[in-house]
Amino acid sequence: MKVIFFILFSFFPFSAILGQIIFDNYFLEKTLRIDYYHSGNKENEIYSIDELIEEPIYGGSKINLIDKFNYGKYKFEVYDSLSNILIYSRGYSTLFGEWQTTEQAKNTWKTFSETIIFPYPKNTVIVKFYSRDKNNLWNKKFEYIVSPSNYFISKEKRNKCDVFKVHYSGNPFVKLDIVIIPDGYTKEEMKLFKNDCSRFAKYLLDTDPFINNKDKINIWGVKAISEESGTDLPGENIWKNTIVNTNFYTFDSERYLTTRDNKILHNLAANAPYDQIFVLVNTKKYGGCGIYNFYSLASSNNKDSNFLLIHEFGHAFAGLADEYYTSDVSLQNFYPLNIEPWEPNITTLIDFGSKWKDMVDKDTPVPTPDVDKYKNKTGVFEGAGYAEKGIYRPSVNCTMKSVSYNNFCPVCKSAIQKRINFYSK
Repeated sequence: MKVIFFILFSFFPFSAILGQIIFDNYFLEKTLRIDYYHSGNKENEIYSIDELIEEPIYGGSKINLIDKFNYGKYKFEVYDSLSNILIYSRGYSTLFGEWQTTEQAKNTWKTFSETIIFPYPKNTVIVKFYSRDKNNLWNKKFEYIVSPSNYFISKEKRNKCDVFKVHYSGNPFVKLDIVIIPDGYTKEEMKLFKNDCSRFAKYLLDTDPFINNKDKINIWGVKAISEESGTDLPGENIWKNTIVNTNFYTFDSERYLTTRDNKILHNLAANAPYDQIFVLVNTKKYGGCGIYNFYSLASSNNKDSNFLLIHEFGHAFAGLADEYYTSDVSLQNFYPLNIEPWEPNITTLIDFGSKWKDMVDKDTPVPTPDVDKYKNKTGVFEGAGYAEKGIYRPSVNCTMKSVSYNNFCPVCKSAIQKRINFYSK
């Protein structure tokens, strides 16, 4: 037995045998960014590498290197090439994944730019890309070998901008770091942007459960200047020259405000430590989006911006699904009723035991009638995920369901808290 253990120890670091990856064994305190193209239609997808970029700042956790949530439409895994040990992983979703569910994707191929980042490896690594199939099972789609000594890894400092602290609580390695990128703010409007950042921080940090976690969060602002104020409204033939190229009418949905300019977005974010990217768009028109571990984006000056900012961040940060079912969206059959969604706050009851079953009182029926008796209870209420039937949410009302600021239900609060803890220790 001693001989066998010695052989194992010789080939595999002891920390890996115990299931803990020690950051300094594998990584340097900077970031490797892989930009790639994601192409396809409703039924097909292809990955292709764009470029590799070294970024001088790493702001992620040095402890929680392996993803434990199993959230997202996609994930990537990083393996040490010598030992084949998994040393880093993250789940995420993308705009491409949403586009695949649109009517257009049935007859058209499109290409989207996407990015993954991870701490800069000391040795050669194998990066594996996975996508969920129709049964929510992971299928490997692509893998790529990266040598850290590759001289084609770009070290250019692109879109360099001044950075300011909006809210600072300490070392980025043990904090949730949010970087705010402006779009549609001119040079003369940088003071407005700083004020909007402060307003965003107040909205977020006054919201439960963030209010109890202020000491675990850093918020950074990047002074990125646009040539013109506002954003594109293609449906109204309004086009603005802005730094991140945001636009309404994404997938022909008027209020869906997004950007396809992934590369410049990450160039700007690289000016600060970041775990989450939030784009503030200088417009009064209602709109936004939040895509898990991809980015959040919202109108900064709408009368409901407090709700918009928090709702969209709930998507992007905690993987929370929309709980509404009455609004028109361009996505078709986004959640198949025969499988359990990965999002923590909706269920098809296929595998409810993996969701919030332990938070439902024994005297609360499942499914739960939407009546006064249960309006303040955690239950299983039908109607969520853009579907009136077959998909269930945990409460009658919630910030993920309707325009109600600082109103996350207990299930959403729990999911958010788990994500905060992941980054803050």
